[in-house]
Amino acid sequence: MVGLVLPRLVSFEGAPRRSASVAERNLAALKSAYWLVLISGFLEPVLYLFSIGIGVGALVGDLTLPGGRVVSYAGFVAPAMLASSAMTGALAETTFNFFGKMKYMKLYDGIIATPVQPFEIALGELGWAMIRGSLYSAAFLVVMVGMDLTSVGRAATAFPAAVLVGFAFGALGMAVATFMRSWQDFDLMGSAQFTLFLFSGTFVPAEAYPAVLRWVVELTPLYRSVHLIRGISVGATGWSWLLDVAYLLVLTGVGLLVASRRMGRLLYK
Repeated sequence: MVGLVLPRLVSFEGAPRRSASVAERNLAALKSAYWLVLISGFLEPVLYLFSIGIGVGALVGDLTLPGGRVVSYAGFVAPAMLASSAMTGALAETTFNFFGKMKYMKLYDGIIATPVQPFEIALGELGWAMIRGSLYSAAFLVVMVGMDLTSVGRAATAFPAAVLVGFAFGALGMAVATFMRSWQDFDLMGSAQFTLFLFSGTFVPAEAYPAVLRWVVELTPLYRSVHLIRGISVGATGWSWLLDVAYLLVLTGVGLLVASRRMGRLLYK
């Protein structure tokens, strides 16, 4: 059922091969309207960058980061927009689309009749989501370099960091989607996502918040993502990068584990 007439993306067998087959199925099912969705998802953070990063930035001026490095407000906001774009692209695929395939299309009910296991489905869907997230990240980095908000070398380093962000939020989104009962439940997720977007050091440094709220902000996954990509983009250094990477790796692993176990319970009941 998961075999396709398209050329095989990879040649290895076993679990990785079966996970890749799930991504191949999504590629085969693409419709022309999907590309319009991709474009709209890319334009949103770019519009935020121009309206707030440049427009409001003309009033704010330069900002001094905790390490003493001075950056323009657009240079401060742009890495946050990149992290938010990676989050949005990954969540769109692993929440709404994933939920629709599982709950209404009953796609996975047929797939588990093959040797493909729930964890392999989750991994394949996450890999597919990262194709979308990586396209967003690469295009946005080109915009940042073109606007002289970062260098080519730093952009090349920020790209795998953005991919890691997408993996973390994709796994988290898939886990959350397995608990959704109907489309109305996604209103809560949308509110949570928008709250993260506003209060994750996106537009103001976390140090600007009261002490208690600052600690809450710094524990959120989007803040760790913004902190990591902003540090790379502006050339800051520090051991806190390792904390950010470890946080996102753990989030990815936990998300995949929860998603696969929940899928097993829902599909094999």
